[in-house]
Amino acid sequence: MDILSSAAWSLIFLLGIIGMLAGIPLGYLVRKKIAKIQIGTLENKLDKMTEESHAKAKGVLLSAKEEAVRILEEARKEEKEREQQLAKHEERVAHREDMLDKKGAEYERAEKDLLSKAEKVKQIKEEIDQMREKEALALEKISGYSKEKAKEELFNTTEQLYKEDILVRIRKIEKEGKEEFEKKANAILATVIQRYAGSHVSEFSTTTVTIPSDEMKGKIIGREGRNIRTLERLTGAEIIVDDTPGAIVISCFDPIRRQVCKMALDILLSDGRIQPARIEEAVEKAKADITNKVKQEGEAAVEEVGLVGIDPRLVNLLGRLHYRTSFGQNVLRHSIEAAHVSAMLAEELGGDVQIARMGALFHDIGKAVDHEVQGTHVEIGRKILEKFGVDHRVVQAMQSHHEEYPYETLESIIVQIAEAISASRPGARRGTIETYLRRLEELEAIAMSFEGVEKVYAISAGREVRVFVTPEKIDDLGARKLARAVADRIQQELKYPGEIKVNVIRETRVLEFAR
Repeated sequence: MDILSSAAWSLIFLLGIIGMLAGIPLGYLVRKKIAKIQIGTLENKLDKMTEESHAKAKGVLLSAKEEAVRILEEARKEEKEREQQLAKHEERVAHREDMLDKKGAEYERAEKDLLSKAEKVKQIKEEIDQMREKEALALEKISGYSKEKAKEELFNTTEQLYKEDILVRIRKIEKEGKEEFEKKANAILATVIQRYAGSHVSEFSTTTVTIPSDEMKGKIIGREGRNIRTLERLTGAEIIVDDTPGAIVISCFDPIRRQVCKMALDILLSDGRIQPARIEEAVEKAKADITNKVKQEGEAAVEEVGLVGIDPRLVNLLGRLHYRTSFGQNVLRHSIEAAHVSAMLAEELGGDVQIARMGALFHDIGKAVDHEVQGTHVEIGRKILEKFGVDHRVVQAMQSHHEEYPYETLESIIVQIAEAISASRPGARRGTIETYLRRLEELEAIAMSFEGVEKVYAISAGREVRVFVTPEKIDDLGARKLARAVADRIQQELKYPGEIKVNVIRETRVLEFAR
């Protein structure tokens, strides 16, 4: 059994191998047949797809051609419309050019006509002028009056005929204008004065020095007066030693020299050693201190007013005004006050604030050296400002504050007003009795020099002049002319702070008795 089984298995294995060997070619043939069938089917599909693609491509190409034809037709249509519009525009432009050519020709003809008419008018005017000249010459020959004399005669006749009407009209205009201007001026000035209220102290030509004891008076005088003579010689001031207890008086019109003397005395009194050599040292130290003080005062003034970039030499000159007075008023404080007032006035009136401020601050700069240089302080001040290269507008603003030069700018008027405000404040200035009486006499003498004046009174500390006239010699219109003439003479011949009112009075009195 075992041998049979082994043979059977061998036979089966052999048959399997033979079957396998026979199945390989058969399988190959079967697969080849199947592959041919599949390839044929795929080729059919590919052919079908190719045909469909060709059909679709033809359809797309046909659609594209139709779309291109449509677009081309639309483009041709639009081009045709544009050509038509362009033709219309060209036609309009050509029409407008024709119209412009016609109008240009018309304008040329009109211009020629106007030039021709203007020439004719000119010829006619010349003929008329010639006729007027001939008539004027004929009238002058007939009347015996020249043109100027006839005009004057006509004005005089008209003035005599319509004197009352002229006076009424003048009074009305003056009243209306004066009231309006005074109202505005008072409002502006009141505003400015309220905004600035600086203090002021009247100064004199003497200074009192307090001494610790009356024994010091002897030391100050020295043996045979050598100390006091040395001090007076070095300072240029007069030292008055009298019976006044605890004080001596320094007298000098120059405030700087007076201050040097005072400072030197203070040094000597504090040291206690008073002899000529020590006096010289004290005076030199006082002069050096005064120089520094002048510089400090000038810088403080410029800083208070709010100016920058001022030449230091000009600042030093400004500081010297601290020791200068005018009618008892400190000139530097007066200049600072006028600068503040000028700036506020310029703000109110629309002027140049900086120019007005500088013009007012330096309006009295000439007084710093007027005792050393010939000329009025205005002229000296102009030269100083021009020398230091100050803006010419500042010079114009300061040079008219005493009316030595005409008003060239608004700022020049503002500076004069500010200067007058500062100088005329109550208590600001103190004039001597001699100056006061002399000014009153000069005012009355000027007014009395006119014909027809009966009497003159200067009142209100010389601020007003009342002129009484003879009514038979001067009428109402003549009274107005006289007031103007008196005011002009005062302006030309006198110098004074502020303004002077000229009041001409014409009075007619008729007296009768009933019995």
